[in-house]
Order: sequence, then C-alpha cells, then structure tokens
Amino acid sequence: MSAVETGAELGALETIRRGVHHSPELREGLGVSVLLAVLASAGQVVVPVAVQQTLDHGLGAEGGPDLGFTVVMGLAAFLAVVVTSLASYGMTSRLFRTSERGLATLRTKAFRHVHDLPVLTQNTERRGALVARVTSDVDQVSQFLVFGGLLFIVSIGQILVATVVMAVYSWQLTLVVWLCFAPLFASLRYFQRKLSAAYGVVRQQVGALLSAVSEPVVGAGVVKAYAVEDRTQRRIDEAVEEFQAASTRAQGFTAFSFSLGGVSGGLANAGVIVVGIWLGFAGSITAGEVLAFAFLVSLFVGPVQMGTQILTDAQNAFAGWRRVLGILDTPADLVDPGESGVDLPRGAIDVRLEGVTFAYPGGPPVLVDVDLDLPAGRRFAVVGETGSGKSTIAKIVVRLMDPTAGRVLLDGVDLRTIRQESLRRSVVLVPQEGFLFDDTIAANLRYGRAGADDAALVAAADELGLGDWLAGLPHGLRTRVGQRGEAMSAGERQLIALWRAHLADPDLLVLDEATSAVDPALEMRIGRALERLMSGRTSITIAHRLSTAENADEVVVVDRGRVVQRGPHAVLVAERGSVYAALHASWVAQQGNA
Repeated sequence: MSAVETGAELGALETIRRGVHHSPELREGLGVSVLLAVLASAGQVVVPVAVQQTLDHGLGAEGGPDLGFTVVMGLAAFLAVVVTSLASYGMTSRLFRTSERGLATLRTKAFRHVHDLPVLTQNTERRGALVARVTSDVDQVSQFLVFGGLLFIVSIGQILVATVVMAVYSWQLTLVVWLCFAPLFASLRYFQRKLSAAYGVVRQQVGALLSAVSEPVVGAGVVKAYAVEDRTQRRIDEAVEEFQAASTRAQGFTAFSFSLGGVSGGLANAGVIVVGIWLGFAGSITAGEVLAFAFLVSLFVGPVQMGTQILTDAQNAFAGWRRVLGILDTPADLVDPGESGVDLPRGAIDVRLEGVTFAYPGGPPVLVDVDLDLPAGRRFAVVGETGSGKSTIAKIVVRLMDPTAGRVLLDGVDLRTIRQESLRRSVVLVPQEGFLFDDTIAANLRYGRAGADDAALVAAADELGLGDWLAGLPHGLRTRVGQRGEAMSAGERQLIALWRAHLADPDLLVLDEATSAVDPALEMRIGRALERLMSGRTSITIAHRLSTAENADEVVVVDRGRVVQRGPHAVLVAERGSVYAALHASWVAQQGNA
C-alpha cells in the first residue's frame, strides 16, 4: 500500500466525519436544509391521506357526497404538493451551494498538500493517480453530496413517516410490506461491504487509466521516434480493460441490489392488494384506506429503491473521499515552521553541511556523514560520477528533501527552522531541465517575480545579454512556449529558466547543470547568462561539463556519497591518481572524441 492510501480503511461514518472536518462549509445552514428535508418528506403523505378522507368522508359521506369537504381535501393536497416542491427545491439548491464550496476547499487542500508531500512520495506515485485524487475523486464526492447525501436522509425519513401512517391505517398491511422488504434490508450490510471494496478498485483504476493515457500524450515524441505506437496502445487497452472489468463488477452488485428492491416493491404492492381485499371483505378496512395504503406503499417503495441506488453512489463517493483523505493523511515531512520560523537576511549566503547523511527508503545511504563548508559569495562546482550523490546535495541544500541525519545551515541557521517564504525568496534551484508552463514567455518569467511588468522583464533580459535573442522571437514576450516548453529548443528552455532565476534575485543559486546538447551559439549565450547570473551571489553548480568545473572558484568532489576532495581546479587536477584527476581525464577524452 502506498503512502497516500492511508485513508483506505476508514468506515463510512468516520469518512463523513473526517471529510466534514476538512470541509467545514458542509455544515453551514445544515439545520435549515434538514428542516426543508423534513417538510419535503412529511408533505409526501398528505396526498394519500387526503385521497382516503375524500373517498371515505367526502364522496362516501352519509347522505351523499360532501362537495365542500372534497374541495377542502383537494386544496390540502394541492398545497402539500406546492410546499413539498418548494421545500425540495430549496433543500437541493442549498445543498448544491454548500457542497460545492466545501469540496472546493477539499480540492484546494488536497492540491496544496500534494505540493507539500516529500519529493520521494511524489516520485513514487503515478502522476495520473495524484491528479485523479484532486479531480475525479472529488467529483464523485460532489455528485453524491448534491444528489444523494441528504436525499438518503429524506428517503429514510419518508420510509419512517410512511410506515407510521400505514400502521395507523392497518398494522396487518404494514407487516406485509415490511416482510416483503426484509430480505433486501437484511442483505444491505453485505452489499455495502461488497460495493465499498468494488468501488475502491474502480477509483484506483481511474488513476491508473489517467496515467496510462496522459503519459503517451506528453511523451508523444518518444512514442513516434521509437515506433512503439502498438505497444503504447496495448498498454492503454489493458488499462481500459482493467477499468471496464472493475466497473462491470461494481455495477453487477449495484444491478442485483436494485433488482432486489424492484422485486420487493412488486411483492409489496401485490401483497397489499390481496391482503387488503381480504381485510375489506372482513370489514377491517375501508375502500379509501386500501387506496390510501396503495399510495403509501409507493411512497415506501420509491425511497427504498432510491436509497439502494444512493447507497451504491455512496460507496463510489466514499472510495473517492477516502483516497483524498489518504492524500491529506500522508505526512508532509518538509514542514514549514510558519510564523515561528526564521527569516534569512538578504545578501550572499554561506552554506554548511554538518554530518549530513541521506538514504532513500529501503535503500543504502546516498550521502554518508558529509561535512561541507561553502563560504558566501563564491562559486562552487560539485562533481562526481553518476550516482555519487552530487544531485542529492543540491536537493537537500534547497530543502526539497531533509537529510536522514545531520543538518544544513544557511548563514548559521538550521534549514528546517527557516520560513518557506523566506527560503524560497533567498534560495533558487534551476533544475537540469528548466520546466516551463504552457503559457507565454512572460507568464513563465513571472514565476520568478510575480509583479514584474514587461519593462522589468526586458531589462532583466538585457542584463543577461539576452536582449537580441528576445528581439528575434516572433512575438517577443508573448511567444507561447507550448506544453512543458516543447515549442522551444532545449537551449531556449535553459535560457528562460536562467532568466526566471535572475528575476527572482536569489542570494543562493543552485544549478543542476543541464547536459542537453545545444548549438554553439546558444551554448555561448547560456555561458554568458550564467556568468552574469552568478555574479555577486553564492552559487553551487552540479557540474556535468569540464568548463563549469574549470571556471568555479572551488571544486567539491563527491564519490560514493562522501566528499573526497575540494579545492581549485588547477590544484585538484594536479593530484595524480585522485578521483578528480580521473574525472578530468575522462572529460578531456570525451572532448577529443566529440
């Protein structure tokens, strides 16, 4: 079971309690909604009573029909229909508004919590499954609350009211009705368990289906480049078939329970007619009472069948609700200290790692007891073989992950005590692939500085030496970058990512240097932009290229999770037989073969 499945075992009542706790808007005006529900339920029985009174005491009155009484009963029935309709409308509209407000809160909380989850948890969860939690799972809860939740209560109320009125007319016929429905009521608990498990699988398959469909769409270029359309289609077909099988199984339980309700209703109607006629001949019940009882049976049968369907919808909704609660229950280990936290002063930051150890769950240590002191205002290049732990150092320094042991200090302050707002203002990570959102260049740049106007964006481009490149774009700042920036080349995406980082004006810049091959002209632009971006601030670059290490003030060499060397490039490369000398020799050989 994944970390975000922790809500899967909650019972129905506990699910509702927890759900309402996270969506307090659901409680707003609940008393009025319940009152309207009571009116809607009680109003339903007025018509059968009015029919019985009209037949027995109006049309069948001693001395001939009583027209005045009949008119009064007709008006009473009409008024009951009007009041019931208005109450039902008021209840439904109020429930719709409060449900949507409450679930908007739940959706927002879940989305924000996804961003607060550990990077490891996000990476182990399929993206489609996470998206399904915030979208389709919440939609199922919404549909249930609007069209099922209170209606289920109304149905129960209507069943109880109908039972009381039926018992007043004839306890014998009431017993017949309940005996006909006894098998259905006795089996509800069994169907509830089966439906809960079946729809839990359905909600999981929705996430799997979203993942199977979305990944090939995003990676369409790879699919076409390697001509794996058939294999990709088979994977999607398998996901569709698994979803279909899960849905069919769940709907099978739904169909059986609903059919059982229909059979029970038919038996109840037949039993009332047969036993009613027998009691009528025995003089125990009047014709009006039998007719009223037939109406009341329909008021009993309808809510039972509706309740059966609502119970099915409830299991689907609760399965989705539990999955959303599972997200919210997953610990966010990167806790923001908030108002009690420390604000970093502006200015170049010094970085210190003290006894830092890190291991991925179930795996060996990636970093082992790392001690590293990086003075402010200098440029550092961190180098090492693939898997040596250098990228993990970058993620820990910017607090995408916390170390398993040890601590990271920025200007002498423990990273875990710094407010997130202050940390993100002072520390910026430029990842290996600069992610761009499907919008304009300007919109992507404003993730670095939200309030920047176009003049500020252009000025920042000029400061990085990108003004002529910007002028050459077809629509300038209004150029759209496409999904994930795919309308731009790899080098252009890197330029925009550096431009965005420059606008953020960080005091500590951490770069996981991209290895994407770019044309020489863009490579020169990137180099010049980096040079200007790193000027006057502390920078840590996870270096994959020889030139980056050579241009750094100091090189930190990581090998098998430990810092094994540090110093200027010229000093380290002269140490024969060292790790850095071997890395440098490998780089030189690659340059010669290029």
